[in-house]
This record gives sequence, structure tokens and C-alpha cells, in this order.
Amino acid sequence: MAAPSLLNWRRVSSFTGPVPRARHGHRAVAIRELMIIFGGGNEGIADELHVYNTVTNQWFLPAVRGDIPPGCAAHGFVCDGTRILVFGGMVEYGRYSNELYELQASRWLWKKVKPYPPSSGLPPCPRLGHSFSLYGNKCYLFGGLANESEDSNNNVPRYLNDFYELELQHGSGVVGWSIPVTKGLVPSPRESHTAVIYCRRDSGSPKMYVFGGMCGARLDDLWQLDLETMSWSKPETKGTVPLPRSLHTASVIGNKMYIFGGWVPHKGENIETSPHDCEWRCTSSFSYLNLDTAEWTTLVSDSQEDKKNSRPRPRAGHCAVAIGTRLYFWSGRDGYKKALNSQVCCKDLWYLDTEKPPAPSQVQLIKATTNSFHVKWDEVPTVEGYLLQLNTDLPYQAVSSDSSATPNMQGVRMDPHRQGSNSIIPNSISDTMNSAKSEHPAMKGTSLKNKPELKASTDSNATLHSSLATNASNHNSCVVDMLRKNEVDETCALPATKISRVEAHAAVMPFSKETPSNPVATMKAGERQWCDVGIFKNNTALVSQFYLLPKGKQSISKIGNADVPDYSVLKKQDLVPGTGYRFRVAAINGCGIGPFSKISEFKTCIPGFPGAPSAVRISKNVEGIHLSWEPPTSPSGNILEYSAYLAIRTAQIQDNPSQLVFMRIYCGLKTSCIVTTGQLANAHIDYTSRPAIVFRISAKNEKGYGPATQVRWLQGNNKKAPLN
Repeated sequence: MAAPSLLNWRRVSSFTGPVPRARHGHRAVAIRELMIIFGGGNEGIADELHVYNTVTNQWFLPAVRGDIPPGCAAHGFVCDGTRILVFGGMVEYGRYSNELYELQASRWLWKKVKPYPPSSGLPPCPRLGHSFSLYGNKCYLFGGLANESEDSNNNVPRYLNDFYELELQHGSGVVGWSIPVTKGLVPSPRESHTAVIYCRRDSGSPKMYVFGGMCGARLDDLWQLDLETMSWSKPETKGTVPLPRSLHTASVIGNKMYIFGGWVPHKGENIETSPHDCEWRCTSSFSYLNLDTAEWTTLVSDSQEDKKNSRPRPRAGHCAVAIGTRLYFWSGRDGYKKALNSQVCCKDLWYLDTEKPPAPSQVQLIKATTNSFHVKWDEVPTVEGYLLQLNTDLPYQAVSSDSSATPNMQGVRMDPHRQGSNSIIPNSISDTMNSAKSEHPAMKGTSLKNKPELKASTDSNATLHSSLATNASNHNSCVVDMLRKNEVDETCALPATKISRVEAHAAVMPFSKETPSNPVATMKAGERQWCDVGIFKNNTALVSQFYLLPKGKQSISKIGNADVPDYSVLKKQDLVPGTGYRFRVAAINGCGIGPFSKISEFKTCIPGFPGAPSAVRISKNVEGIHLSWEPPTSPSGNILEYSAYLAIRTAQIQDNPSQLVFMRIYCGLKTSCIVTTGQLANAHIDYTSRPAIVFRISAKNEKGYGPATQVRWLQGNNKKAPLN
């Protein structure tokens, strides 16, 4: 992977909601797209819990209740699913804590927990600046700073290098502390260090990495603890080791540990110098350690100037959170210890994409007409847009380009946090629909085999973020809904106010081969060109035209660093009825365009055939389930009958799970039917995404059957799927 470019830094320029005051010594964790911040100090120690939604760019204060902890700084803060644990920290100057609190973020409920003490030895003493790391059902506590004096006004610092293990109960609560017996040389006492846990894919042995910290002077040593053998060691590293530092952040994305900021020594500081005489300063240097190869890479050196303010300014005591492959940084302080009056807390939020985004899911069909498609694909976290492309076997014939309908994109910077219009180019649409989706060809007879099919993700937890309200109470209820799955029996494939357990989508004919990762594939003889439909802000698109490449060109020129094509210089072509089109989509972030999805193929409708039924609902009853739907919005004449189909178990499916076999379970004029318990007993459970029973419904007019709506009825333990 190429190192992230300095141009990938983005500053979030505007917020909505109650923005927390600038601070340092706070901590942050992530739950899905939410960044949750607690504690820190600046003109007093903060006791509020702030939540930032990285999708909607909103800050809010949840209405917490229960055993609310006092404000603290330099504490331990970890997240286990929807449960957050807080340990220790400074509660006021010179007074530290060793209390443990648990927050159930699904209910915003605080609870003070009292773990059992170790079977031998004392529990952890009050401290600050320790590391508190989670792996599996255990938290690992290392080091920190204690106050030897019983008088909080008379601070006598004692650096620690003790090591504790905290066992958690499943879901809520803790068991107790233990003091593992470790092997090897133990790291020296320290505070304000970092510790992360990483497990290689080819090795089942997780390891904790401790870097830096403070013990009279800044440290730059790296330690490794094998959590299975409990053996300490000092890995031999390659590359340039970051400067000694404390109050920095360490974040793991993939196999890399990213180190940003912190206090670093002034020139001349060394461990021989009295800590009262030395000086230090903040830094904005940025490095990562490849945890597989133990090689350091410098991304921003300590000496690099930033005259254009294109990256975060030097800081320490900030927080960092990884969401997907994106790093977020909030607040922190700047200044020198000897110039306390000049210290400034930064009130800014930055993010950095560390690598190109992964390939999205295959494009899925929501609705087909004679000359357009409404398509969607699964969201990719923390991206700035999506490039949608198509090709067809028809000869390309350009229609005249209307420059007023396709504005020049010169100067456009893709910013997912900007206010106003949701679209980047005119083909974008502003809302995401869970409408019923169509398939081609129409199903006939009592059984049908189909090509490998797409599974749409309409997970309610992934879509509720758009409904966050502006007042605190509504924020609280919406986020609780987002964090907690509800069981809903009657569900609807169209937009609804309640959480749906039905996924509706089209059965399509995707190619099995992977597509190239470059935006325009190298063409072979006779192969059709891939043409841009456009760049879209959201994961849906209404497609009625596409852009043609100029003759002799295999790619479209890009504008600036955002990979945004200049569509104003290209001609457009309309979609044609009764024609097959192949689609693929790639996600875009600050590192560029990622790999393309697998290819999907859809066909525009032939005039005169009915559209697909819509608004499919499923509810339980004593006989089995009740399946109902609405007539097609475009019947193209009188509807003569409907047919409903159920995917059933067969020996062929066991050999090839992607080849579904359908049995007709209803044929008639009514827009509803009963699916009996006996019929459901023969249903195939589709595991290609979330376990589901698959139904299809189609309508027939004088010309015949039109496209079918496919619905996936979610099953089993997915009703209560955990957040993590």
C-alpha cells in the first residue's frame, strides 16, 4: 500500500449540534459511524459524554442516566460492542481514581461496577496516564502515574509498570482483576504511553504493543507482550523510529499502528537531563509501524513545515479514532511547558484516509423501466462518493450534450461533511429508497432456476443515521434505535418508520469474475468500453443516460486531486428499451478510487409488460405467514394474475448454493396470500449475506409476466444481531 498523501488530510469545516469545548486528556472510542468522547480537561475537568456522527456531521449530548461517573482525564476508555468501560484517571488536580464504570450505549445507562480483587496481590491503585486495552473478553491495564502523597495538594509522582488483566462478563458486568505472571524483561515504569493489541491473520497469538510514554523524560522504546505466553520482548525494528514522545495517540488499521502527535523533546533534551530543566514541545509528526514486518515509515516528519494549514497543527493530549480505514483526530493542546500561558487547546476535527476503499457490493436493481434503472449498492464506510460505470453490447450513439444539465466540475472538492445538496453530479439522487426491486426475465411455470443473485443490505442500523433530529431528546432516542435491533413482525420493503427485517432486491445475472481495480479497464479486442454513469454521493442512482468517451480515448481526464471527471466535455447517450446493461461501482475516498465491484447485468423493460409489484409486507399468523403486496405502479393494461414463488431446498442448491430453485406457492388475482408452515418447512435458507428466506412476486397482463420483486425475509439470530 502506498503511504497516504499529505493531500489526503481533511478538516471538517462545519458542525451542527452542541460541539464540545476544546480539551486535552480526553478519550474516544467508535461504535459504527459514531465517535464517542468522554472526559478531558481545559478550565476544569469535563464530565460530559459527547457523540459525533461521522455520516451526518452532527454532535449531540445523549441523555445519560444511572451511576454517572465524575469527570476525569487521562483515563482508560475501551469499547466492547455497545458497552464502554472507563477506568481510573484524574478527577481533580492531585487526586486520581481507580473506579470502574460501564456505559451501555444502547440505553445510555451508566453503572458503577466492582470487580473482584486479584486472588494474590492488591487491585490497581488510583492512577492516570495508563493504558487500558481490550482483546476478546479481557482488558489489559499497564503502567500510569500514581500520587504517593495522601494529600492531593502535595503531588508526589510515582511512575508505574504494573500489569493487570480484567475479565469481563458477556454483555454486561465484570468478573475481576488478576495479576498475570509474565516472562522476560518488563518495560520501565511510564505514563502517557500507548498500547494497542494486534493479531496477525496467519497467527493465533495476539500481541500488545507499548510505545513511548514519560518517565522523567520522553521515551521512544517499543515493547511487545505475547498475550498467550505472557512473554515481554523488544522487537527489532527497521526504518526511522519516531521521536521520543508522550500524550500521543496510537491507532491500528489493518496491520499498521499509526502514531500521531504528542510531546517531544526540544533539541538537547536527553535522559541525563533533570526533568525540571528539560523542555518539550508538541509535534504534528505522523508515522506508522507495520506490525507484520516491524518496519517504521514516516509519513510526516517532525521538521516538515505546513505553511498552507493542510494538516492538523502540532498537538498533544488529543484523541484519535479509527472508523473503517479512516482516522479521526479531535482537539488536544499546543504550547510549551515553560510557557503555560501560551497553551492553546485546539477545537478542530480532522480525518485521514489511510488507504483506498474496498470494493462495494454488486450493483442491485431497485426498479427498471423502459429507459431507466434505479439501482443501489451496499454502503462502504467513510467514503466521499462512488463511481458508477456501465457497458452494453449495443453500438454507442451519442445524443447532444446539454452543458447546462451537466455543469463543469472544475474546482469541486468532494467533502462528505458539506452542507446543502447531496449530489455531486446531476445524476445523483438525494434520498435512499428501500423500494421493491425488479428482475428479468419474468418467472414462468412452477419452478425456476436463476443466475447467482445479489443480496441487498437494508440493515436498519446502517440507515437510521439519516433520521437524527436536531434536539437532544430526539437524538437520544434515534441513536438508541440505531444501537439496538428491534424485532418487527410486519415489515415493508418500501420506506417505513419502523425497522424492517425484510430485504427487497432484484435477482440479476452477475458475472463471476472480479473486475479490474483501475477506473478504466484495459480493453481487449472486441471488448466493450466501460462508460461513466457519474459520481454519486450516496449509494443509490437513477440511471437514464451515461457518458461517452471521446474517440480514441480509454479514460476520462480527472480534475484536481479528487478524481472527479470533467463531464461537461463529454457527450451522453440514453438507455434503450429491452436492452441489457452491465454495471460496476467503485468507492472513492481521499486516497482515490478503489477497486470495482463484481459486475451485475440488468435489462430495461419492454414496453407493454407490467412493472414489478411493490410494498411487499410479511407478517406472521397462525397458519404460517401472510404475504401481501401492492399492484405495479405501471401495469400497462389490466393485471390478469399474480404469481408468488418460494426458494426451496434441493440437492442442486447444496451443490451450488448460488443457483436458487423456486416453487410457485400462489397464482391468482388477489394481492396477498398465505404461506403455510408446511411450505415454509421446505424453504431454502439463503446464507450469502444474512440468513433469509427468499420470495419472488410478479404480475401478468395481456402481454405476459413482467419483472419480479424479490424479497429476503431475515431469519434466526439476526433478529438480535449484536452491534459489533
